[in-house]
Amino acid sequence: MSALGALSGGAAGVAGLLSLRRRAAPPPSGLASSPHLPPLKRTVVPDAGQLVWGRQLRPALLPAALLPAQPARRHTLRPPAAAAEEAKPAGFFDKYPALVTGFFFFMWYFLNVIFNILNKKIYNYFPYPYFVSLIHLVVGVVYCLISWSVGLPKRAPINSTLLKLLFPVALCHALGHVTSNVSFAAVAVSFAHTIKALEPFFNAAATQFVLGQQVPLSLWLSLAPVVIGVSMASLTELSFNWTGFINAMISNISFTYRSIYSKKAMTDMDSTNVYAYISIISLIVCIPPALIFEGPKLMQHGFSDAIAKVGLQKFVTDLFLVGLFYHLYNQLATNTLERVAPLTHAVGNVLKRVFVIGFSIIVFGNRITTQTGIGTTIAIAGVAMYSYIKAKIEEEKRKKSA
Repeated sequence: MSALGALSGGAAGVAGLLSLRRRAAPPPSGLASSPHLPPLKRTVVPDAGQLVWGRQLRPALLPAALLPAQPARRHTLRPPAAAAEEAKPAGFFDKYPALVTGFFFFMWYFLNVIFNILNKKIYNYFPYPYFVSLIHLVVGVVYCLISWSVGLPKRAPINSTLLKLLFPVALCHALGHVTSNVSFAAVAVSFAHTIKALEPFFNAAATQFVLGQQVPLSLWLSLAPVVIGVSMASLTELSFNWTGFINAMISNISFTYRSIYSKKAMTDMDSTNVYAYISIISLIVCIPPALIFEGPKLMQHGFSDAIAKVGLQKFVTDLFLVGLFYHLYNQLATNTLERVAPLTHAVGNVLKRVFVIGFSIIVFGNRITTQTGIGTTIAIAGVAMYSYIKAKIEEEKRKKSA
């Protein structure tokens, strides 16, 4: 609009100037040619735009014949920043947000199922969970270092204060990760995940008795089916052994305390950088127990037996892929949480466990009794009920605080 205004104003100025020249009488030839007289000055004409006593502020308004020769200038009309933003077409992520969120959920489930299946297949020919847990973290840390080196994301600085806050979180993360893998190696994947469904019970207990925060009665009642279902599944589980059961319970406790310390270690750092630093600290924590408990056996016959069964290339490839899937599914879980409400994420987490249990039974052909199947179903239903009630309570708290 400003460019059109300038052009219309220029046209009016030229028209006014031409009419002025037609109406003005020519000066006497003697006066016009006398060198002792000052040059003739013209009055201001309203229609002539920017003409002031014979001097023009905008030369482009005069006819070209009256102007001295000037080098040509190239003028480029640039739209305002706001107009440029409005003209920019919407990207795929902005155009189809529901489709993108659905893709995040799909990849989260897919990577988690693939991780659990590949992880169990490795334990079938390489039963060393401490070392495999270490490899999970090694691959994840390498992934984080490469991401930092290319600036995706940019590495956040860390100091001794942040390290002190993150160390308890990383310690609980390492303990929960190792004990989970010991359980996965000892019992069927479906049964290990059924036991891990008890994690909300330990969360509620820690909130009530450790943090001193009152847990509503409705939450406690929703946990009753979880406890009953896990008990039913454990009594008739064909792969049951105490090593798998106890380590799964320790994993529940460890991840519960990880949640507690995470709340105390709230920082301004983004979740990707926080998870990267936790992975690095957890890796350092996991090295000593892996060397102490499994180092001698690995050097004697562990590696050689695995290579003899599947070959060196498959052995190395399996370890690399299982570590990559472990890191990516945890990262996708975080990214999905950032896109949806806590209630949606909680329900999605329950459905993820259903997918893992179902696919593991199909892939490995695990035989389960009717009571185990019923108990697993009751436990998962209880977790879904607990997650729904808790998310609703948290949502009401946020609305009141807002």
